[in-house]
Amino acid sequence: MSSDQSAAMLIIGNEILSGRTADANVKFFADILGKQGIPLYEVRVVRDIEIEIIEATLALAEKYDYVFTTGGIGPTHDDITTASIAKAFTVKLELHKPSLKKMESYYGTHLNEARKKMAFLPEGSVPIETRITSAPGFRIYNVFVMAGVPIIAQAMLESVLDTLPNGMPVLSRFVEAYIAEGDLADIMDAIQTEYPDIDLGSYPFFRNETVGLSVVAKGRNIDSINSAIEKIATHIKTLGHELTIDAELPN
Repeated sequence: MSSDQSAAMLIIGNEILSGRTADANVKFFADILGKQGIPLYEVRVVRDIEIEIIEATLALAEKYDYVFTTGGIGPTHDDITTASIAKAFTVKLELHKPSLKKMESYYGTHLNEARKKMAFLPEGSVPIETRITSAPGFRIYNVFVMAGVPIIAQAMLESVLDTLPNGMPVLSRFVEAYIAEGDLADIMDAIQTEYPDIDLGSYPFFRNETVGLSVVAKGRNIDSINSAIEKIATHIKTLGHELTIDAELPN
């Protein structure tokens, strides 16, 4: 299978942009997809506005191998993701009878018209089902449309992993020290040039009332990752700083 697959996330919901709700899905998706060999390259957040959902979906679907949307497939008036995705691909919504049957079994007499809306999927799409909820997400072309509630979104992602290719996983190692970012800028630039097949990043932190730095090497070539981290660690030691280095990943 190809090792150069790519993914993007489209987070849909006014509540995210207003700050009322904090997204809890990106890290989970990035970790799982990275292990699958499908790195997450872009995340966008849009409002519950049809044209914004349509434009973002089509742009990401054209740019990346896979797009994962979260949010806006519930029963309320502002849950317009499903209808918007259908319009994006110029297809109609149709009742998915197996999903409706599951929802009837789950909700019983509480299955009102609002909830029934969740059983309507874009024509030609494939439902994404989990044990957590009777209401499905769906896949249409290379777009996976999922709930925004983290436990449901994450279950939906896990349920479709077997349908995705297994590429080379994205690996990472890190080294940390109480050192200023500027003290490592030159050596990091040189190492990044030496190992163009990995991504080398620096991430300041503040602990024990002291500023420190995590340097992370990420990529698919474990030899390059190990060598880069070892060189960073050696340089930090020459500057007289103690450091913490993670356990070496298996070759």
